[in-house]
Amino acid sequence: MKLSRTVANFDSSLSMMRAVAAHLRGDDFANLGTAPAWTAPLLARTALLLNRLPEDWRQRIYTRAGQMETIPPDRLDRADTEAVNRWVARHYPRRRYPAVMIGSSDGAAVHLCTALGLPYLPQTYLVPVARSVDPNQPRLDLEMLREPARVFLQNNPQVRLHQMIDPVQDLLMSRILGYFRYKVLRLGPAWRAFLRESLDPGGTIILLEVGLTWPVTRVAGRHLFQFGGLGGVPPEEYLHGSPRVAQFLRDQGRELDHWEVPEPEGEAPEAEWGFDPELGEDAARFARKYGYRLRRLRVNRPVDLSPLVADLHREWYRRRGLPGNRLLVEPFVLQDPRGTLRAGAVPFWIPFSTEPFDRVVEDYLDRVEPFDEIGIMLFSHGVDSLGLVSAERWREVLRRARRRGIFVGSRPGAYPRDLAATFRYHTDLPRAFPSRYPLPGYLTLGQFESFLRVSERRYEVSWESEAEDREFSWDQAEVR
Repeated sequence: MKLSRTVANFDSSLSMMRAVAAHLRGDDFANLGTAPAWTAPLLARTALLLNRLPEDWRQRIYTRAGQMETIPPDRLDRADTEAVNRWVARHYPRRRYPAVMIGSSDGAAVHLCTALGLPYLPQTYLVPVARSVDPNQPRLDLEMLREPARVFLQNNPQVRLHQMIDPVQDLLMSRILGYFRYKVLRLGPAWRAFLRESLDPGGTIILLEVGLTWPVTRVAGRHLFQFGGLGGVPPEEYLHGSPRVAQFLRDQGRELDHWEVPEPEGEAPEAEWGFDPELGEDAARFARKYGYRLRRLRVNRPVDLSPLVADLHREWYRRRGLPGNRLLVEPFVLQDPRGTLRAGAVPFWIPFSTEPFDRVVEDYLDRVEPFDEIGIMLFSHGVDSLGLVSAERWREVLRRARRRGIFVGSRPGAYPRDLAATFRYHTDLPRAFPSRYPLPGYLTLGQFESFLRVSERRYEVSWESEAEDREFSWDQAEVR
């Protein structure tokens, strides 16, 4: 089975890994890494034409794009997660690195890794399984995919499977595909070999551990079922309903006022963003065996890393003589690390263009020196879902800029059904921020640790080590 038919191109982890790898190779990151950068203008123009189609046609196109990546359930016995690990590792240039980051999917980590020049190995991947079901019937989804899940896990003993369905954020896709998110529990031969070949002697393994959990039903062994996910609706509303959930269902023509959900039996790492500590334990054993340093970068929510990474970039820019007066808000997979550095823009990543992340951005703006320019990208997932933040609300955030606020790569009138946003995030960035700067060298890990040491208390971030090491200062550690 081709790896492109094993894990989903449209998922967060794969896109984020590709963004980091492209930067380390010296390439631009366009089209979410699924097509060469030179095709982005053509694809963007084509998608802009498709935006003129009626709403239901655009939804069909959006759904069809996801359907093309699905795997028939009877082919899951050929899915090989260790082969995926080998394929992921091959994305990175073969050279020595001072550190490698492993762990949760997190867009802020993309910018941290590109600033430090480090490979990034996400723990979680999505296998899109072909099936047709009403996403408002989670019990049926669970039963339909129970046997395919058993087969998948039988052939992949080194992972845990989080089957999930989200009738809010993923309403369109959930109709035609089942979400099999798996988390790697062991480094495995491919990643062990990559670390041995790529890490400097005595180098550092950074574990990015997002502590977000979610109610789950334990189906069997390593098979968990999760209803809903991080976004505009908290777990309590998914499980017990609310007036707005009832209205949401009525708007779909459903004779329901809440979802009938398999009874949760506890909590587990959230399917897309949470970190499974079993991988951390294996990485710690590996580090001790081969004499590597181990650092744990811990946050409660994926967005908690964003203020730190934003401030790190602002400080870095100013030490290079750049103004550091531009903020770029990036949702989900709409990221262009190389273009962001060329623009001298401070990156602030959010998981989605939904609640509560508009308030997270404003909370950050309340705490820092004002920005002259603010750019915001909008992620379109095809539906007016619960908790979706309107374009007008995002305009309010843009008005926080002292000089200019602008949407980047997004057409507010087409949002949240803007088919072009996936391609224009890259091509539109130079137009939004026309002044360009030379690409810098990489920061050292010592510089990052120095920045953390003097500012860690300002952030909901923990940086933990197993042993004390020599301290660096920002000025002592030179830019590579």
